Amino acid sequence: MTMHLISVIGSSPGVGKSTLCRAVAEWLTRVGASVDHFEEADILTRPAFQPVAEEFAGGAGTVRPATLVECTRAYVAESITAGKDYLITDALLPFIPSLVAWGHDEKTLVRVMGELARAVEPAQVTVVYVHDNPESALRRAVEREGDAWEDWYVRKLAGSPGTRAVHDLSSAAAHLRSEAELTSRLLKQTPWHVLSVDVETLNAQETYAHTQRHLIEVLKLSERPST
Repeated sequence: MTMHLISVIGSSPGVGKSTLCRAVAEWLTRVGASVDHFEEADILTRPAFQPVAEEFAGGAGTVRPATLVECTRAYVAESITAGKDYLITDALLPFIPSLVAWGHDEKTLVRVMGELARAVEPAQVTVVYVHDNPESALRRAVEREGDAWEDWYVRKLAGSPGTRAVHDLSSAAAHLRSEAELTSRLLKQTPWHVLSVDVETLNAQETYAHTQRHLIEVLKLSERPST
C-alpha cells in the first residue's frame, strides 16, 4: 500500500487548520489505519527534525532550506519503514510561511518546492489548504488567544527579514493576503493533489465534513462521510 502524506496548512492563524488536522487524524485512526499525527510543535522535538531544531536554536532563528528538505526526506523514510499508512501533518509541508519570513525569494521557493517533491517520494501527497479572509481569521485568533498574542504575532513578523513591513494587524493581514497568493501559485507547480478549503462561511464541523468527503475520493476510501 502506498503511504499518503496529508499536509494541512492555513493561510493565516485563526483558520482552524490544527482543529481540522486533528479531526482528520482521528478519523483515519478510527477506520483502522496506521496514522502519525505530526503536530505543529513536533518539528522541534521529532528525531528526524533534530537538525532543524539545532539550526533554529543556534542564534540566527532561521533554518537552511537544504536542512528542511533532508529532514523531511528522513521523516518520510522512517515512516515508510515503520509501516505507516498516513502521515497527517499540521503546518509542515511545504514550509512557505517560514521560508518567506526568512527572506527567501520566489525563485528560491520554486527550487525548494521541487526538492521537497522529490524528497517525499514515493509517498502520495495531498495538501489541504485552509483559507479565509485574513482580517477575519486574525480577529478570531486574537479573540481566542488574547491581546498579548496580537502583540507577539506582530513583533514576530516585524522581526523577520522577509516580513519587516508588518507593524500592526492591518499590515499583517496585507502580508498574509500576498503570501496566500504566492502559496497558491507555488502549489500549482507541484505534482501534489491540492484541496483548497474556503472556511469563510463554514464552522469547524462543516469544514471537517467538506474535507472528509473530498479525502474519501482522493484516497479511494469506502467509508462515507459522517453527518
